[in-house]
Amino acid sequence: MAMSVGNGTEERVMSDINTTPLVDVMLVLLIIFLIAVPVVLQSVDVQLPKVEFEPTTTKPENINLAVRGAPDGSCEVYWNTTRVNSQELQDRAVANLKGVVDRFGANLTPEDIPEVHIRGDVTTPYRCIGGTVYQMQQAGFIKVGFISEPPAGTGGRRA
Repeated sequence: MAMSVGNGTEERVMSDINTTPLVDVMLVLLIIFLIAVPVVLQSVDVQLPKVEFEPTTTKPENINLAVRGAPDGSCEVYWNTTRVNSQELQDRAVANLKGVVDRFGANLTPEDIPEVHIRGDVTTPYRCIGGTVYQMQQAGFIKVGFISEPPAGTGGRRA
């Protein structure tokens, strides 16, 4: 610890700030935080999948929906290229699934149920896409997925 004693001839008060205690306190706090942070951060170890993107295999029986927000704040849903409202979407989905059940009968497996592929515009409000997913699940579809555009120069393989 440093201390200025002076030569005894000057009677002037020393006005310099001694920063050594401040530095000591900061170093102690730093050490406490370095020790305490790993104890506080607890998580369950899981291995997350490393997927850049997977190419979609399009089957003719799959349902393609496009969802976007209209300028007036409403939601626009398109079944292939035909615009449908909420009730028409529900009716078409139920009719489509009923046709699949009638075709396969008692031999219906989850793999036989067509997938729903949703392409959502980047500016679409969440409520539009979430509502579409909910309606398709209410109609009985198990597999509802999203179609996205992969970044340029990426491959379609799992890492």
